[in-house]
Amino acid sequence: MSAETMNKVELKALISATADTIAAHADELTTLDQAIGDGDHGLNMKRGFEAVRADADSFAAKPLPDALKAIGTKLVMTVGGASGPLFGTLFMALGKEISTEPDRADLATAFGKAIEAVAARGKSQVGQKTMLDVLQPVHEALLQDRTGPEITDAADRAAEATVPMKALRGRASFLGDRSIGHMDAGARSTALLVRAVAETIEGYA
Repeated sequence: MSAETMNKVELKALISATADTIAAHADELTTLDQAIGDGDHGLNMKRGFEAVRADADSFAAKPLPDALKAIGTKLVMTVGGASGPLFGTLFMALGKEISTEPDRADLATAFGKAIEAVAARGKSQVGQKTMLDVLQPVHEALLQDRTGPEITDAADRAAEATVPMKALRGRASFLGDRSIGHMDAGARSTALLVRAVAETIEGYA
């Protein structure tokens, strides 16, 4: 599957893969968030992506930009907490920037713009122990035309790299140095989503 040829069946497969992945790791995400956050990240993300799955037929019937914007809106409405606006913004901005039939370069450009939107929404930047610390390395891998497995490995390594960081944004920032030694839940869920998307695309290639 390529972005140029994505059809309704393939978009539904991507939606199912992301929802399945979040559901399978919901307890892990909750445990991570209990250490330095509110402890509800796993539950919130699972609820949001299950809501997206429930409307998969409607999303898949739309052109890709409109589908992404609609998915983002759904996530804002259903994930809740701080994560809803951030993940929703990622999808909505990606939908705003991407073309109906994007090539790899178009996707990389749109993804970069979406990251900027997330940073603006969260008033954060790379290095502050957030989902941006995974999104940026993934963007760099896209720009370098890396393979799917290389992109997922970059995402996983980036999530691991949040462990020694001190949180400077979000609920975890209130803990100061006590946030050091724990993986950021948002970074982990971002890496999980990247892997789900990349592996599904590889499966259709």
